[in-house]
Amino acid sequence: MSLCGDQYCSSLALLIQCSPAMMHNLLFILLCASTLILTTAATTNDNLRFFLFNYCPDQTNYTLGSAFQANLNALLSSLPDSAAASSGFATDTTGAAPDQAFGLAQCRGDISASDCSACLGDSASEMASKCPGKTSAVLTYEGCLLRYSNASFFGELEPTGAAGYVCNPYNATQPGLFAASLDALMHGLAEEAYGSPRMFAAGSVNLTAYEKIYGMAQCTRDLRREDCSFCLANAVRMLPRYCPGRKGGRFFYWSCSVRFEMGPFYDDDHAAEPSMTPAPAPGGVPLNGSDHNVPGTSTGSSRTVRSTTLLISIPVAVTLLLVLLLVAVYICKKNRKPNKHVEVARDRFGDDEEMKSSGPVQYDLSTLQAATENFSDENKLGQGGFGPVYKGTLENGQEIAVKRLSEISKQGLGEMKNEIVLVAKLQHKNLVRLLGFCMEEEAKLLVYEFLSNKSLDKIIFGPARQQELSWGQRKKIIEGIGKGLTYLHEDSRLTVIHCDLKADNILLDVDMNPKISDFGLAKLFSINASVANTDRIAGTLGYMAPEYAQHGIFSAKSDVYSYGVLVLEIITGRRVHENLLKFVWRHWSLGSVAQLLDGYPADEPGKQDMLRCIHIGLLCVQEDPQLRPSMASVLLMLKHRIMTMSAPTKPAFVFLSSDMPSVAVREPSINVVSVSDLEPR
Repeated sequence: MSLCGDQYCSSLALLIQCSPAMMHNLLFILLCASTLILTTAATTNDNLRFFLFNYCPDQTNYTLGSAFQANLNALLSSLPDSAAASSGFATDTTGAAPDQAFGLAQCRGDISASDCSACLGDSASEMASKCPGKTSAVLTYEGCLLRYSNASFFGELEPTGAAGYVCNPYNATQPGLFAASLDALMHGLAEEAYGSPRMFAAGSVNLTAYEKIYGMAQCTRDLRREDCSFCLANAVRMLPRYCPGRKGGRFFYWSCSVRFEMGPFYDDDHAAEPSMTPAPAPGGVPLNGSDHNVPGTSTGSSRTVRSTTLLISIPVAVTLLLVLLLVAVYICKKNRKPNKHVEVARDRFGDDEEMKSSGPVQYDLSTLQAATENFSDENKLGQGGFGPVYKGTLENGQEIAVKRLSEISKQGLGEMKNEIVLVAKLQHKNLVRLLGFCMEEEAKLLVYEFLSNKSLDKIIFGPARQQELSWGQRKKIIEGIGKGLTYLHEDSRLTVIHCDLKADNILLDVDMNPKISDFGLAKLFSINASVANTDRIAGTLGYMAPEYAQHGIFSAKSDVYSYGVLVLEIITGRRVHENLLKFVWRHWSLGSVAQLLDGYPADEPGKQDMLRCIHIGLLCVQEDPQLRPSMASVLLMLKHRIMTMSAPTKPAFVFLSSDMPSVAVREPSINVVSVSDLEPR
């Protein structure tokens, strides 16, 4: 996708208050010049704030409002900034025994302090929802790791512990040469990492004249040097076992991780040289020297040439950009029309015709401020990826929900446009209704109908909530979501793929009718298309279909996969990241699915319905998209008990555990984290 797309053009058009037609040619040149600077300054290829996985040990839970929770909140609020200010690593303890909270925060060794702070900030804000009430938890994003416990774990390697892995689905060519080169690279990086003050190393090795293998190794800096070496040696040993012959993969324990790919994925400048003052060596053990290059690798050999190039090219590019900007401002000032909020909205969201046809009301900022009591915390309903959501009451007494674009959101503006143009054209009782929007000053707001029962995840998860919904209500929710998806896929004027279907995005009205919400990532199909792909893979891990997570390929069957996960969550009350698919598949394979229903006071016909829904859920999460049923077929299966259903194949993502050795360990997929209790290290 070009950086000269409509999202960036509309933002600059707003800045200098010109119409899109007038700005088109000027901004094309201007933005492509800025692209040179942006791509030179930001070389990291990974989305550092992409959520990977969380681990919530089945230990004790803390009591809401307890002293431990207060200490934990204080700890999580301070750790991100502490780590960012201390070379990307920090440990801390808050409170006094027996309510102490112990925390560790660490960023990947190649990222900047600002990226580190942002990544850990996301982790801290998500911790309570990912592992609610747990006295011990680990949360991992692409660029950082955050861990806490009610007992000290600093400097310790657990004798047994959970581990995870991710593998590229493609096999390498020349497997013998590849394995030998990879082994040399990763052992070299492991040795370099435990000898480095940052306990981090990254580098590459030539595979052929045109191909390289890129690798990375890192330990948490609370470890002693010998423990780091031991941890990395085990992780490197696991790579060929869990990702044999694959073009990419990673393996991680809580205290260390290793990764390799066939393309660059780290910031070579930051990887070669710390951007901040290194933290003291852990455990009081003195560490020797600085980072070293792995023999045969290219961690930092071209740093001097790159630095010289940057010193010359960046000032020239900045000067060119400023000249073009001044010319653009001058021309637009001469031709500027009166500025109105509606013109701003049109610049951002498309032409006048598109805005007229979309239909939602454009609210004044003052109206929404009054409705929400100036977005007070008392009216805050929750926090999403887009930003906070507030309850409001208009002057006529109508209750509304106002979603506010976060100032730090990078994708929110494009997603907001998606919702305004798309959702207003969709009309179905199982889709949330968009009432309007506001684009005024710096405010970017979406206004929805207010639904009193909040989101589905608040209702179905947790042991205490097991009895809150009857089976009849659960089936009503399952069927309602299915009807909404069928409308999107087959019955609306547009063919819409939601691409982010999850419990958080299902809202419930006063009668427990489900409504699908949050269409920021939704995609449209042309009349004759049924499958497409995208370079921008965005969604929620665990709900994303494997073909979408791996290759960016999406279709109606991508939503079917997410729907299957939802069905299994609704019936079991377990989140997908709690080994849900493994849990259900194990019972299915052993013929003990009925045990999943022990907590339900349903009659025999009701239990048969639940078993049938589990069967449908497993059909929806099959790895091969062609084997998954359409949503129209799902509705038929839900409605007609006598309809024959095929036997499901194994789910696409199976989480591994040492207590289930029969599960295959060589079928992971890229960007899907498998958590496993492995043998002692």
